[in-house]
Amino acid sequence: MQLVKRPGTIVTAPRTFPFPFTWLSFYFFFLLAFSSAAESAIWLFLRKEATPSIFWLSANNRSKTQKMRSFNFFGRLSRAFHDYPSLSKIIVVSTISGGSLIAYAEANAYNDSKNHVAHADAVTSNGAHWTALSEVVPKKKKVVLLGTGWAGMSFLKNLNNPTYEVEVVSPRNFFVFTPLLPSVTCGKVEARSIVEPIRNIIRKKNVDISFTEAECLKIDPENKKIYCRATLNTNSNVEEFAVDFDYLIIAVGAQVNTFNTPGVKENCHFLKEIDDAQKIRKNVIESFEKASLPNLSDEERKKILHFVIVGGGPTGVEFAAELHDFVNEDVVKLYPMVRAYVKITLLEATDHILNMFDKRITNFAEHKFGREGIDVKLGSMVTEISKNEISTKERGNGKTTSTPYGMVLWSTGIGPRPLIKEFMKQIGQGNRRALATDEWLRVEGLDNIYALGDCATINQRKVMEDISEIFKKADTDNSGTLTVKEFQEIIDDICERYPQVELYLKSKQVRNIVDFLKEAQGDAAKESIELNIEEFKSALSQADSQMKNLPATAQVANQQGAYLAKCFNRMEECEKNPEGPTRIRGTGRHRFHPFSYRHLGQFAPLGGEQTAAQLPGDWVSIGHSEQWLWYSVYASKQVSWRTRALVVSDWVRRFIFGRDTSGI
Repeated sequence: MQLVKRPGTIVTAPRTFPFPFTWLSFYFFFLLAFSSAAESAIWLFLRKEATPSIFWLSANNRSKTQKMRSFNFFGRLSRAFHDYPSLSKIIVVSTISGGSLIAYAEANAYNDSKNHVAHADAVTSNGAHWTALSEVVPKKKKVVLLGTGWAGMSFLKNLNNPTYEVEVVSPRNFFVFTPLLPSVTCGKVEARSIVEPIRNIIRKKNVDISFTEAECLKIDPENKKIYCRATLNTNSNVEEFAVDFDYLIIAVGAQVNTFNTPGVKENCHFLKEIDDAQKIRKNVIESFEKASLPNLSDEERKKILHFVIVGGGPTGVEFAAELHDFVNEDVVKLYPMVRAYVKITLLEATDHILNMFDKRITNFAEHKFGREGIDVKLGSMVTEISKNEISTKERGNGKTTSTPYGMVLWSTGIGPRPLIKEFMKQIGQGNRRALATDEWLRVEGLDNIYALGDCATINQRKVMEDISEIFKKADTDNSGTLTVKEFQEIIDDICERYPQVELYLKSKQVRNIVDFLKEAQGDAAKESIELNIEEFKSALSQADSQMKNLPATAQVANQQGAYLAKCFNRMEECEKNPEGPTRIRGTGRHRFHPFSYRHLGQFAPLGGEQTAAQLPGDWVSIGHSEQWLWYSVYASKQVSWRTRALVVSDWVRRFIFGRDTSGI
């Protein structure tokens, strides 16, 4: 007789508890055993075939438990453990309070020896045998996810549809909280504190998810396959393998863009991965130890302790601030003899640092760095980096200078990974800098492949490309003109499908397109406005000027992953009842609402326990209170309570004991 897995049944690994089964637990266990109320709770627990439960027992149900006095508790308990050897720990997690007892029973229904699938109604009351199922289980659709970064992690955490089989493929088996990488470089936060194993995330999901530690080499969209290579040495002749998919989600991120500058790859540090942060931290500590050697000249010490940051974006600015704080708060105590030789230089090719921030933040940061001795060189473009010197060219006069350095951090932007470059050539996007997707994050021309995060960009459709179709769709009476009422019926769909229209209306300081058209007609009081197609085109001719690409940030990738997971959660429902905007070209509605990014603000730590905050609504603030806001936001955004506790404890440790300066 063959056992068949029921539809929707998920096999999960046994759960364990991190704390020991101490004498206190034994005390509560025996208290539970001799309590008549708890006796009925355990009986109910055993009758439910080891389903995790929480029982609240009080004096109100004592009358019910009187009928069970004859129940042989120890005999039943012994027989249960005999029949179910996989029955795991029963742990009491609370105490008696007001006559009540709270007990948590964690049971493991996974049988390793027989590979059976546990199901509550598949076992009889004595737990002696399994029920054979004759129905055929429908095949699950295979979803392959490439990457365990922000987009991939967000997709996994928000996916709740058990009808999919998900396989995660990534060369690293963990997620990194990248906004705190600069804090790792100087010992403010430990590397393991911002890392969450991906298996910790997927084991909590009620979805069939597996993980494969491998690197994707090629994507075959026609045959629905990806070709991978194991990153671990398996001593096997077959290191490459293929993975089939029904849906493919590409979330591999991006790599550092060197702009083909000579010597960058060979001589510079980057700050994209946790390994990069650890290498920088080790290099910083070794630089101070090396400069403390007695047989060096002053010039050699100056060269060793000259730290150069190329790129005035958020990463470069935050690293410069962290390094400056480390020098002024810890180096002066631990390496007092070399403090005077330290120099920090920040090179930026444009006119200002932090160009994506408000000008008030930019000006404050430049003046603050100048006061604190950080040498900010604007309009300085790097031309070459040798083993000992960095060559720059001033944009104004073209003057070239070479300066000795001890360490260089390159943080000038991102570019596509080799996998993405090759895939873009396959699908005819070879001249782009990132994978082009539609507003639903589907790769253009491929309905079953999605791309999100830093490796992709949304190719927002222009409203002027569809202006004639929009006019026809709105003109329901086919009169050749549009009235205010007809606009009101379609305005929401237009703004959702073409978000640049809504931005254009806001720039004109009108509430909606109806007011805008009234204003265009010069008669705001007239309700019977009618526009022909030429007037309609003229009214929206400048709307596409508001189109902007989304920034390559963790905030965007996180929202895209959550959005796509919600689409997969409601895929079957929305196939029957589409919920998206009206199709401009065609009939009916789109299945889903298009992705809409909601900007929640951004931070720029500037050192000295000061942070610049730019929040929605043109709200800008700089100071110490914003630093505490930064602490609270980044602590709350951690992906687990484990990393949240570790990060907060690292901050507390740094406040009390200072930064860790060991060379590990």
